[in-house]
Amino acid sequence: MSESNGISRRRFIQGTGLAGLAAAMPGVWMGNLAHASDLRVGFIYVGSRDDYGYNQSHASGARAIRDMSGVTVLQEENVSENVAVERTMESMINLDDVNLIFATSFGYYDPHVTRIAERYPDTVFRHCGGLWEESDPENAGSYFGYIDECQYLNGVIAGHMTRSKRLGFIAAREIPQVLRNINAFTMGARSVDPEIQTRVLYTGDWHLPTREAEATNGLADQNVDVITCHVDSPMVIAEQCESRGVYFCGYHASQADLAPERYLTGAEWNWEVPYRRMVEAVLAGETPEHFLRGGLAEGFVRLSPYGPAVTDGARRNADEIKEKMEGGEFVIFRGPLKDNQGNTVIAEGESHEQRDTWLERMDWLVEGVRN
Repeated sequence: MSESNGISRRRFIQGTGLAGLAAAMPGVWMGNLAHASDLRVGFIYVGSRDDYGYNQSHASGARAIRDMSGVTVLQEENVSENVAVERTMESMINLDDVNLIFATSFGYYDPHVTRIAERYPDTVFRHCGGLWEESDPENAGSYFGYIDECQYLNGVIAGHMTRSKRLGFIAAREIPQVLRNINAFTMGARSVDPEIQTRVLYTGDWHLPTREAEATNGLADQNVDVITCHVDSPMVIAEQCESRGVYFCGYHASQADLAPERYLTGAEWNWEVPYRRMVEAVLAGETPEHFLRGGLAEGFVRLSPYGPAVTDGARRNADEIKEKMEGGEFVIFRGPLKDNQGNTVIAEGESHEQRDTWLERMDWLVEGVRN
């Protein structure tokens, strides 16, 4: 049975109340699946797998492990961050014999993943971005990438390319991961010119194309000449930037073909690396790391190729910093550092390395950010 058929069958059962029938008639529903592979892996997405963004980046990682020997991949898209994800996880376990679940959206973890993990101790659960703690179920865990490194480099490029000294950041929600990206982008830009400011607009949710278009045009009307974002699908933002003559730094995946003249570079995920690592651990009968993180050095994230408009000076500056990041010689969050209210958040002489979980609880914006 193909992945798409697995999805259709599961939704049909959920929608018609035939879960009991499916369990009672394995020859009809599960006969071809029971011995298909040694490991059955389920991926759950909050949006569409072809969104030019967050969900597409995870689906690319799923495709990579689908080709691994002994692995079958099942996927469910457009699953909301509420009890719907609990139903999807239970369906994958009970109907599809899934052994390993990757729940990819921020709002899935607490209480949904932790609750289902307690009910199904023999299933391995890994969540993207959750802050796993020892008090959480042993069969749960989290993984993420230090994409703020690429957002810092986005900012360096933006700092070289802006003429108005006004940058824009379109964000979905005020959560630590988003704030960390806003801060890194702004700090990268202000390392080029400390007079640069970043104007932030929040849309309120991960995928609201109309609000994203309005935010892009609103920033362009304010003479913002470089925009980046943290929303699930940057498609509309990239297209609007191209039409308005505003430079764009991408996010999640490459949107270069949507803005061929105005795309500068982008912060991309490379989920294939952590997914292979975790799947290989389970195949070997081992427990995947409960707190898996990596950045440029580990190959978890990458920078999009530079667009045609990027100057030689901007490329050299970004490449030099990127090389230091890859060598573990560059710390983004180091003091002295103030927030945009004038408070010292990192004292002089102090620094926070990427694996410091203090950064994953970030609730402030750096100097230079206007929201």
